[in-house]
Amino acid sequence: MPRPRRCRRVRFGPTCNYFKPRGVPIQVLEEVALQVDELEAIRLVDLEGNGQQEAADIMNISQPTLHRTLKDARKKIAEVLVSGKALRIGGGDYVMSQRRFRCYDCGHEWEVPYGTGRPQVCPQCGSVNLHRAAQDRGYARSGKRGRGRGGPPF
Repeated sequence: MPRPRRCRRVRFGPTCNYFKPRGVPIQVLEEVALQVDELEAIRLVDLEGNGQQEAADIMNISQPTLHRTLKDARKKIAEVLVSGKALRIGGGDYVMSQRRFRCYDCGHEWEVPYGTGRPQVCPQCGSVNLHRAAQDRGYARSGKRGRGRGGPPF
């Protein structure tokens, strides 16, 4: 019996879900399906420049799993570009990640899905003095400093 598949965390859903070569009718094109978690792996590693281990941690999967996901996604994208096929983005086993915010006035913490924008006021007290929760900041998870302007590393 195989081990259950671990659900991948995705921060950003696709803004477009279909790409096709210009001037070719959709009815004539073959289609390649790229899953949302594959797109997220490409985004984290190739677009944002994260290392594979860091991207795997963000997606809540192992580094070898991320490597296989990247390999599959890159192969699909290459097939689309070289063969002139259409690319459909969607599906897969994933869950949209949540961002945690904390109100500095009342201490209330809550989660907001990615892609919904930053909350303007605390839902409990109405204060505007809110920030990302410490455990949700990118550098706080890894124990490293943020990407500021210089200064000696810790």
